[in-house]
This record gives sequence, structure tokens and C-alpha cells, in this order.
Amino acid sequence: MDKNEIKNFIAKRVAQELKDGDVVNLGIGLPTAVANFVPEGISVTFQSENGFLGLGPAPEAGKEDPSVFNAGGMPVTILPHGSFFDSATSFGIIRGGHVNMTVLGALQVDEKGNLANWMIPGKMIPGMGGAMDLVVGAKKVVVAMEHTQKGAHKILKQCTLPLTAAAQVNEIITEMAVIKVTPAGLVLDDINPEFTIEEVQAATGAELIISDAAKAKAKK
Repeated sequence: MDKNEIKNFIAKRVAQELKDGDVVNLGIGLPTAVANFVPEGISVTFQSENGFLGLGPAPEAGKEDPSVFNAGGMPVTILPHGSFFDSATSFGIIRGGHVNMTVLGALQVDEKGNLANWMIPGKMIPGMGGAMDLVVGAKKVVVAMEHTQKGAHKILKQCTLPLTAAAQVNEIITEMAVIKVTPAGLVLDDINPEFTIEEVQAATGAELIISDAAKAKAKK
């Protein structure tokens, strides 16, 4: 798969985790594509921390509205029931526990659910943004990312980069697998049938507990 195919594959799998009636925050980058794959019969309200509820799918080329954009500055659509407000209200929604799920990218995640997604030491950065609030304010935290970075592990026994938050990640979804963070460790809960369990384990820098469902679905 090329980069765009991987992005859409992950976003479509994340969309299967959406529950009817939820308020869901989508982080910048890959997570924004989740809005394009909401399953039929599911109604969710997408929230963007720059100040609106009711995010819709990406606009068609040439039909972008320059006044409607997400927290990453990318053009988006707003659904008929959508609403706009200031960032203070937006973070009041987040900090008040009204977001059911947030979907974020990551540089690293570890087996304790620690998340590093905002800086690499020595590189210029604009700041942490809203991630710090989202991971502690949302009821469920899903990391959506490529499984490795140029072959290097991103899912680790312990993060080596500065943390965004400790022990807040509930689930990791990549092009290879769905991994749940549990008190017992990282559980391989679902697997892309294009990969073997051995391939997923080799691409992961922490020991995986293999579920029966993943064993049944894995490439032999």
C-alpha cells in the first residue's frame, strides 16, 4: 500500500470503533480522514478543538470553504446541525468530559498507554496544541498511526520521547493491527489478514498478547 492507501485503510478501521450518538474529536493529519468512513446507520458528532461541532467529510476539490477548516488548518465541511464557537468553549467541552472518543496520531506509544506525540528533542515545534487536554478529557483515546516509522518501532515497551500524557491510551490502530492497552499488557485484538502474527510482533517493540480472534484471522 502507498501512503494514501495506508492512511485510508487505518481511518476506515478506526471508523468501525465509532458508536452511535458519540461526540468524537479527530486530531490533525491522518485522524481527520475518519470522517470520510462513518459506517451506514451510525450517527456521530465530530468536534474540532478550534471551535465547532458537526464536522463532515472532506470537501470535494474546488468546493472548499476558506472559512471552514479544522485545527490543522485543512478545509473541512460542516453538517447542517453543526455549530461554531470560541476555543474557550471548545476546551470547556473537552475538559468537561463531554467527548466520548478522541483519535490522535503519535510518534510513540508504549505498553503502559503512555503517549508521545508532540515533539522530537532538537526540532523546532509550534507547541503541544490540544492533545494534552484531549487525552485526559476524552473518555476513550485511540491512536491512529502507521505501525513503524521507516522500519523503526513506534509501539514500545517504554516511550523514549517527551510524553504528552501518561497511561491514557486505550487502543492503537495501524495498517497492521488493532492493539488494546490493558493492565496485563498490549493485546493484539485484530489483525490485517495480509500480515502474519510474527510480522506484527517483529514490527512491535513490546511483547504482544495474542487474542484468539487475531489468531483465527492472521495470514498463515
